[in-house]
Amino acid sequence: MANANIKPLGDRVLLEICENTEEMKGGILIPDSAKEKPQEYKVIALGTGKNDDAGNKIPFDVKEGDIVLTSRYGGTEVKVGGKEYKIVAQDDILAVIG
Repeated sequence: MANANIKPLGDRVLLEICENTEEMKGGILIPDSAKEKPQEYKVIALGTGKNDDAGNKIPFDVKEGDIVLTSRYGGTEVKVGGKEYKIVAQDDILAVIG
């Protein structure tokens, strides 16, 4: 499931934007530039993890395949191979959907 070209480090998580095609009544397609940024993403890959003060690995609260909500402007957006991704710290993930 993970993209071989991007491997997040530390407590970061690689997210893929969930595609939501929105069409208004009457068949008018809303252009991407006019839409609000989505906050719903699919977890693609987990980082290498973070250690606590005692040196123990802190487990991730999410797993690959989870659908999550993030803070709107947190993280870094990247484009690889024509696909858009977002890399966020685990703390920027607000909730798991479902």
